[in-house]
Amino acid sequence: MRAAIYFTPPRDAPLTRLAAAWLGRDAFSDGPTEAPLPLVAEPARYGFHATIKPPFRLAEGRTLEELDEALADFCHRHRRAEIAQLELHRIGRFFALVPGGREPALHALADETVRQFEPFRAPLDAAELARRAPDRLTERQREHLDRWGYPYVFDEFRFHMTLTGPVADEDAAAVEARLRERFAPVIGQSLAIDGLALFVEPRPGGPFRVHTLHSLSSDSATSPT
Repeated sequence: MRAAIYFTPPRDAPLTRLAAAWLGRDAFSDGPTEAPLPLVAEPARYGFHATIKPPFRLAEGRTLEELDEALADFCHRHRRAEIAQLELHRIGRFFALVPGGREPALHALADETVRQFEPFRAPLDAAELARRAPDRLTERQREHLDRWGYPYVFDEFRFHMTLTGPVADEDAAAVEARLRERFAPVIGQSLAIDGLALFVEPRPGGPFRVHTLHSLSSDSATSPT
């Protein structure tokens, strides 16, 4: 089993419903993945989300219940953030919804999440390390991989909610047009980062699902980081 800490909107949020229809799967459901198009098979398996603390095996002696309790406490003590405007971008070869500009409060929340939950993460084994293709990473990304188990944290972090797998260049314009039409109700709109979800992968290669979703605090007296 692996766990991950992701952002995902609530199950009944308009964005969640749009993404579930596009991906063919709702991560709040424990049913099988039924992706309608090959290009969404991989994001459908992971469920609609933005990675905050990427998937990890639990450290020896740690339990899912302890992790969930720690996440609930963390969310109680940390303030929610907001993305001023969502945009659709192609990142490398895949499409994702991303913030239209820098969001310091969101980055601070992500950074603190990575740090606080590191004691729950088991070290990467050789196979997990190899899957990250360390030879293709920059020196800084490799440092993050060695220290935190993931190359894209802190200065390398970029909030994104993946909508496709790799898209060939010759297909990119058509896919982008389809996505812009499908997600028109949310592109250009704000998005509240008002909770963090504990996702689980019960078996290797299986679909990730939402185990719990905890609301971040709206209290201005709580810590922003």
